[in-house]
Amino acid sequence: MNNLREQAFYEPGVRRHIEIPDMSLLEMFKQSVRKYPNQPALISKGQNWSYKEMDQAVEGLALALSLRGIKFGDRVSIDMPNSPQWVISFFALMRLGCIVVQTNPLYVENELRAQLSDAQATAIISIPQLLSRLQAIQQEVGLEYIIIDGLIASGMRGSDNILDLGQLIQEERGCEEAPWPQINAALDPAVLQYTGGTTGISKGVMLSHTNLVANALQIWEWIHGKEGKEKILIVLPLFHIYALSVGMNLAILSGSAMILLPKFDPEEVLNQIKNERPTLFPGAPTMYVALINHPRIKEYDLSSLRACISGSAPLPIEVAFKFGELTGGRLVEGYGLSEASPVTHINPLTRLKVGSIGVAVPNTNAKIVDLATGKQVLDPNEVGELVVSGPQVMLGYWQKNEETQAVLRNGWLHTGDLAKMDEQGYVYIVDRKKDMIISGGYNIYPREVEEILYKHPSIQEVACAGIPDSYWGEKIKAYIVIKEGWGISQEEIQSFLKGELAAFKIPKEIEFRDSLPRTAVGKVLRRFLIEEEKEKLRLLNSI
Repeated sequence: MNNLREQAFYEPGVRRHIEIPDMSLLEMFKQSVRKYPNQPALISKGQNWSYKEMDQAVEGLALALSLRGIKFGDRVSIDMPNSPQWVISFFALMRLGCIVVQTNPLYVENELRAQLSDAQATAIISIPQLLSRLQAIQQEVGLEYIIIDGLIASGMRGSDNILDLGQLIQEERGCEEAPWPQINAALDPAVLQYTGGTTGISKGVMLSHTNLVANALQIWEWIHGKEGKEKILIVLPLFHIYALSVGMNLAILSGSAMILLPKFDPEEVLNQIKNERPTLFPGAPTMYVALINHPRIKEYDLSSLRACISGSAPLPIEVAFKFGELTGGRLVEGYGLSEASPVTHINPLTRLKVGSIGVAVPNTNAKIVDLATGKQVLDPNEVGELVVSGPQVMLGYWQKNEETQAVLRNGWLHTGDLAKMDEQGYVYIVDRKKDMIISGGYNIYPREVEEILYKHPSIQEVACAGIPDSYWGEKIKAYIVIKEGWGISQEEIQSFLKGELAAFKIPKEIEFRDSLPRTAVGKVLRRFLIEEEKEKLRLLNSI
């Protein structure tokens, strides 16, 4: 695509091309320790850790793990909510040249078993509440160590292979230190980021040190922040690539402070903004929906926020407008995927186009190609598949060559997202290729219908999906969460849509629900809704 055209819409001072150094995540961390030893690195539950204090903890844990045989190239999982110990564990593993396996603490035994077995993980770092779950699969998946944060404090007993994280960090070793790893930043994986599995079998995305350092640099160039001065509010779970890059790695790169919260609670988020005065807040659309619907949001001073970047799921246009009206904060939508570390596009902070994911970040190219061959570049405003290239694009899928070749073709990552690009280079996501509904021969994009439904004043959240139908093949169904105190019928919703959408796009069924099934970062599990419908149909046919 025309890079000069795209750069015309960058913020002043943001460069189209930046230098990506040959640097590992470990070197990135040590660089900030040298530059900002006394600056706050971690803020959690009223406690502050400076970069120097964090480094001491990292070194202590790395040595303790090394003495127990954990070494370069080993896959080690971190399986716990956001905390200073999460970040310390991550960089202790980087200190040894290990590969961090990202797992979700909400996973049940079957999900953990599948990912840990696939990754061939040798150890896992977790919390007391999950110990029994991990012990149940320990032998089967080959975990040599289970390391628990707060094991002793919770009244549990350790053993040779069940260890207390805090004790490991504080072990006395004199002047001894862990061996230094020889990391090839471009070729050595730093993270196995398992895809969410919302569209099929979960795959381990291999992200190199260069991939992750590059993406942190790209985001930092975009934000144009002040080194050593920013404070980033991290509520999104760090096991998700969005929080890892736009939260933790961005903070480490820039010598910024991380304000860590273990879960999203609107009241707590508003209080943290009031008390800690963060400047950056990466979040998910569901978080912004909850904040704008908080009954006392106008009582909170949110003026410290310089930028809020929405990712992990589409940001409804009405939510973006409402957030700006209520808070005065700048909320812009970005876009990424695990396979790209994840960020490829962000809206310029003062030249945004609401409803767009923005333009490609520095050192990144994007184009829209035809769905049939994936080779023909389409004209502006034509819908096709978004493909991207850049230094943040993954090495490939862990032990899955065929799947890797299917999405990495001739240097381009095929995202699986349907999109269009306007004449100025701004990209608009239409929907997932796999989410597109074909009803009676017509193509329907769920997101288009959702955007219209969000305009209705009674609707808080909505998801649309294609469900099986004997006549239409598929029919569109809307799942709606109504705002508290409102009441509305299916007929009223359908009547509202008649003036907004072609008849074939109007949902033939509407279900009112208390909540929608979501991933940990707020992405609606459409597949879960569809499976629900298939099960209902199966039970009906069995009667």
